[in-house]
Amino acid sequence: MATPSLLLTLSVWLLAGSLLSEATYYRHHRYVPHFYRYREHSANTENLLPEVSNPVAEVSQPDVPTYPEIPEVFHPAPEVIHPVPEAFHPVPEVLHPAPEPYHPPEVFQPVPEASSPVNQSRVFYGIMFDAGSTGTRIHIYKFIQKDPVELPVLDNEMYHAVKPGLSAYKDNPEEGGNTIRQLLKIAKKTVPEDEWKRTPVVLKATAGLRLLPEDKAHSLLKEVREVFSESPFFMPNSSVSIMNGTNEGVLAWVTVNFLTGHLYSNTRKTVGILDLGGGSTQITFLPKSKKTVQSAPFSYIARFNLFNNTYQLYTHSYLGNGLYAARLATLGALGADGLDWKVFTSSCLPKKFREDVTFGGTTYKVSGIPDGYAGYKLCYYEVMKVIKGIVLQPYEVKGSSVFYAFSYYFDRAVESGLIDGSRGGAIEVRDFKKRAKEVCNKMTKYRAISPFLCMDMTYITCLLKEGFGFKDNTVLQLAKKVNNVETSWALGATFDYFRNLNIH
Repeated sequence: MATPSLLLTLSVWLLAGSLLSEATYYRHHRYVPHFYRYREHSANTENLLPEVSNPVAEVSQPDVPTYPEIPEVFHPAPEVIHPVPEAFHPVPEVLHPAPEPYHPPEVFQPVPEASSPVNQSRVFYGIMFDAGSTGTRIHIYKFIQKDPVELPVLDNEMYHAVKPGLSAYKDNPEEGGNTIRQLLKIAKKTVPEDEWKRTPVVLKATAGLRLLPEDKAHSLLKEVREVFSESPFFMPNSSVSIMNGTNEGVLAWVTVNFLTGHLYSNTRKTVGILDLGGGSTQITFLPKSKKTVQSAPFSYIARFNLFNNTYQLYTHSYLGNGLYAARLATLGALGADGLDWKVFTSSCLPKKFREDVTFGGTTYKVSGIPDGYAGYKLCYYEVMKVIKGIVLQPYEVKGSSVFYAFSYYFDRAVESGLIDGSRGGAIEVRDFKKRAKEVCNKMTKYRAISPFLCMDMTYITCLLKEGFGFKDNTVLQLAKKVNNVETSWALGATFDYFRNLNIH
C-alpha cells in the first residue's frame, strides 16, 4: 500500500509545479487584446497606442484545455509622409479667414450642425467688386475649408465685367446703381441661396472715382450702398469705398505672388507687378537692395504682415497715368476747358482720324493732324511730356527681376500681335519698343484694330523705359490669368477683408 501513496504525492507535486510555471509565463508576457493590436495612425493619436494596464482574464471553459498564447510582435504603422507642396501649387491655398470686428463669426467660422459629419468640408464664398475707370468687374470666389485646423483652398473664381465704369454715371448715379444690380444677378446664380446671408459683398473703386469731384464720387458710392442693402448678401461695415493707390498696388502684388506660389514658399523669391489701368498705373516689387528703400520717398514703401512674414514693398500708384487718362494728357485735353469747341490733335493718331472720345463721363473732340507728320519719333516726344519728371525710377529695377504685367499691358500686346491672347507669354521691354515703331509707321494697317494703338504702344514703351527705367532686356510676363484666376488686386483685397493685412 506504500507504493500507491508515494505515487499520489509525486503527482500532486508535479501538477503544482506545472501551474506555477504557467503563471510565471503570463506575468512576463502580458496579453494584448485584439482590439489594440496593429492599427493605422491618425492625426489625433499622434502615433501613441493606448495601453491596458489590467487586462481582464478570460474565463476558461470547463473540460476545454487552455494553452498560453504566443504574444504577437506588433509594430506601429509606418508614418505617412505627405509630400511637400511645390512652389507653384496648382490649387493655391487661401488665408484662414479670421473675421474682422464687424464680421459676424458665423460667416467664416460656422458651428457645424449636429447632423453634419465632423470632418465634412465647409464651403464659403466672397464677392469683390472692382469699380474701375473703364468698367466694373465682379469676382466671386469659392473657398473650401477641408479641415478646421488647416487653411482653406481657393476652389474657383467667377468673373464678369460691364462697361462703362461707374465714373461714367457721375451725373446719373441711379443708372450706375443698375449696373451693380446687373452683376448681383450673376452672384445670385453663382452662390447657393443658403449661403447668401453669410457671403460678404464688397466694392472698391479705383482711379475712375478718384479722378471725380468729391461730391460726384460720394453720390455714386451712396447709390451702391443702397443697392447692396437691397441684396440678400451680407453687407459688412465699409463695404463700399474708394481704395487708395498704395493698397491697389500692394493687393495686386499679393494676388500674383499668391497665385504663382511665391508667398507660401520659403525662398522669399517673388515677382514684381505692373498694372496699367485706365486712370492710373502701379508698380510694386519686393526690394533686394537697401538703397532702393533708402532712396525712395517715404510714401513709396509699404509694410504688411502675411503668412507670419512681414513684407516691405516698393509701391506707388500714378493717378492720371493710366492708359486712357494718359491719352488725354498726351492730347492736352485732361483738365482742359472749352471742350464744346476745342479739337485736340496728336501725331500719334492717323492723319484722317477724327472722333469724339468719352472718358469719365466727359466727351472730348480728338483728331490726327491732317497736314502734319505722324510716326513713332514724334509720338514718343509727345508722350514723354506725360511721363518725364512725373514717374520716378526705382533704384534696382534695372536688374534682372521678373515682372508680371497685366491689364492694358496685356490687352495692347495681344492687339498688336506680340503675344497670344489665350496663353499670354514672356517678352522683353525691347519687344514693346520694336512693335510700337511698326504700328506707328503703318497706322493705316492697324487703324482697324484701334486708331489709338500707336499712341498706346508708344506710351507703354516710354513708361517702361523713360519712366520706370527698365532695361531693354527686362523680362515681362504678360498674363490675364494665373491658375485660371484674374490677375488683379481683387483676390488680394478679399484676403485683406478676411485677414486684415494692416497695410501701412
